[in-house]
Amino acid sequence: MTTIDEWERLVSAALVGTDRRPRPDLLGQAAAHTVGARAGQRLHRGEPLPAAPAEEQPPVPRAAGERVARILDGEHPRLLAEWLEAAAGRGYRLPAKLVPRVLDHGTRDRSLRSSIGVLAGARGRWLASLNEAWGYLLEEATTYAPPPGPEAEASPGDEGDEAVAVHPLWEFGTRGDRLSFFRGLRAATPVKARALLLQSWDKEAPEDRAAFVNALADGLSMADEPFLEDALDDRRREVRSQAADLLTRLPESRLGRRMSERAARCLRVFGERLHVEPPVSCDAAMERDGVRSRAPAGTGQRSWWLQQVVAHTPLTFWTGHFGLSAKQIVALNTGDWAREIRLGWERAAVLQNDPTWARALFAVEPLSDLLAVLPPAERADRAAELVNDQPVDGQLIMMLGGLPAPWGPALAKAVMEKIVDTAGRQPWNLAELVRLAGERVDPAMHEMTARLSDEPPVQEVAATLRFRFDMHEELRP
Repeated sequence: MTTIDEWERLVSAALVGTDRRPRPDLLGQAAAHTVGARAGQRLHRGEPLPAAPAEEQPPVPRAAGERVARILDGEHPRLLAEWLEAAAGRGYRLPAKLVPRVLDHGTRDRSLRSSIGVLAGARGRWLASLNEAWGYLLEEATTYAPPPGPEAEASPGDEGDEAVAVHPLWEFGTRGDRLSFFRGLRAATPVKARALLLQSWDKEAPEDRAAFVNALADGLSMADEPFLEDALDDRRREVRSQAADLLTRLPESRLGRRMSERAARCLRVFGERLHVEPPVSCDAAMERDGVRSRAPAGTGQRSWWLQQVVAHTPLTFWTGHFGLSAKQIVALNTGDWAREIRLGWERAAVLQNDPTWARALFAVEPLSDLLAVLPPAERADRAAELVNDQPVDGQLIMMLGGLPAPWGPALAKAVMEKIVDTAGRQPWNLAELVRLAGERVDPAMHEMTARLSDEPPVQEVAATLRFRFDMHEELRP
């Protein structure tokens, strides 16, 4: 009997079970077979791996390294993203022994990758070159790009897209380095950033083109309109979609005018009611302008087209076309198409960053996306009002979950008062609100929070805030 035949018999017995096919000491025989097979193999001479490059970034302070190790071990694991972002912002690198564990987190959570790209250091990139699962690191920015120097500043009358000198980081950097550099240049000199992009546009990978178009949002103006109009013909859908979203923010753009013409045919005012006629088809011109023809499951085709037309129509069109304010328009009776119209306006308010429309729509449906459009002080006040007036339920948690940290005094006070009030009546209903408060309230408020109440949920929030406070203090130089 050959070795292969014997191995197949062992596998067969394992598959059907030893009750049906008795095989004494099955596992022992399999182990002996495996050792015997390996013993017959010849060793091959291996080549030593190249040494990891020397590190140039400073390591995180010792206390900070010990704290992130505790986070990785399960102590406040939801704070990992905050620690990574704070440490990366200071240009630190991780302790070498923690790099593999953090790289593993990056394989599962893409949102961590930009921070890991900075923190992994030279050793992390060396490891990523040896492990395909960590290969994402090689595309991330190694540092936060410094602001462009004086040579990148626009000169008087610089309004064209003339050729600009190519920076080495732009020519030879990773995908993340190039995007970070482009964002920095765009923030400082929008004209030169667009000119630089035009020089290499035809050579860019499709996914990179979409990211660069998205970066044009900073400093967006009508000077970008010709480039974005051309991008509507790109082969990649993500590029076309990003371009359409940005053109929607330019009311005088050609796309804005085309969408306004479509919207005028779809919606008309009769007294206090909107008469709605959704598009009957989605032609090639509509698709080019960012309207997707295929509706999601459970959504009618015409409903889907109507929602997208409304979402990409400049909001200034509606007030001028109807002669009404945003608040008055939102209050109109839209009949059977109310949901599609409202979703379209909500999307438009976010895309166009219009606080007037966001304010009017938030009064009808309190969404965190709409709150984000409002000025910070007003955002906090409106969120606090909602916390005061609404019980702890899924809608409240979703709204609060969409608000970025840190929460200031007004919102923090409202949330903590809600926790104290609910702790005495429905403590089982507080788990997610307590976690959110601990992660979003300004950590400098930890002492004040601890004094509010002896209730366990309040003390849990205070303990998390103290952990975050110490976490940030340890990262200071």
